[in-house]
Amino acid sequence: MRPKIKDQMAWQQAELLMQPAFIRLLDNIRQQLDESSWTGTYEEIQDPFPGYRLNLQHNGQQVSLDIWELCYQICFQNYQPTHGSQESFEVEIDTHLIVQETGDVHWQNLESKTRQIIENLFANLPDAATHFPA
Repeated sequence: MRPKIKDQMAWQQAELLMQPAFIRLLDNIRQQLDESSWTGTYEEIQDPFPGYRLNLQHNGQQVSLDIWELCYQICFQNYQPTHGSQESFEVEIDTHLIVQETGDVHWQNLESKTRQIIENLFANLPDAATHFPA
């Protein structure tokens, strides 16, 4: 389900953050895959909304993740994936990702939050002890 943006200012902030979050997300996924025993492929999907899935595989195990859901976790405060729910819900922009004085993206905070989310994701994959070489 798509998050519901509460007002015009929040909509503008979401527009500001989504593309940089998407780019930082893909780069951080690539970095984790380079260090991981998991392999990943991307799949374009159309239903129920156009988007992308990251399909991870390792030792016969498979995990599929919605890329937009991961972007939402980055851009919004305390966002929890909906796992297919069709119910609409209101979200709050993570304003720590925006420089308050200028309204620009706070790149360091964006990178830190993205890295944390992706590191946690990989650490919590099944059989996590075998992900990273010793």
